[in-house]
Amino acid sequence: MAKRNPGDPIIIKKYANRRLYDTSTSSYVTLEHLARLIREGKDFIVQDAKSSEDLTRSVLAQIIFEEENKGTSMLPVNFLRQVIRFYGDQMQAVLPAYLDMSMNSFAAQQEKFREQMRAMGGFTPMAFFEEMARRNMAMFEQTMGMFQPGTTRRRPPETPETTEDAADEGGDEANEALSLLREQMAAMQAQLDKLAKKGGKA
Repeated sequence: MAKRNPGDPIIIKKYANRRLYDTSTSSYVTLEHLARLIREGKDFIVQDAKSSEDLTRSVLAQIIFEEENKGTSMLPVNFLRQVIRFYGDQMQAVLPAYLDMSMNSFAAQQEKFREQMRAMGGFTPMAFFEEMARRNMAMFEQTMGMFQPGTTRRRPPETPETTEDAADEGGDEANEALSLLREQMAAMQAQLDKLAKKGGKA
């Protein structure tokens, strides 16, 4: 077996009997062990032991399922329903990029959030949620820009002719998709407002 460089992800082999084998330690491991690796900031890839197919996504989903069943639920029921609704929807291609950007932004802000909590002596989420809402809206606009028909990094100024051509080439569909995602953002904002009000009363 080739020697693994320190910066390379750990290779986890998954066998037909569902057992997981950590090639970096030459030992069988559990989902709990993989969850601990993630918390420690260690990256890994899960591969089928026979075909080398990448199974990382499904194993990560299993870890989340196990954590949710322990009673430390973090995923609201409404959020899960919203995600399920997007499967097969025309916005399915947009959602992963948006969620990824949102989570990265949240992770980057968490230390600042903890400092604010320590300084204020309690849970005061209003300012944090407002800031996250502003960031989410900016990321939403950025994500939609990535999926607009004919979008490039630098778009030329629109003229009546080009605008009309864009409409003929599917502008109505893009606008409909944009309106749908705006409605989803409005729902998320309403949910944040409720959480912020609860936090303010605590």
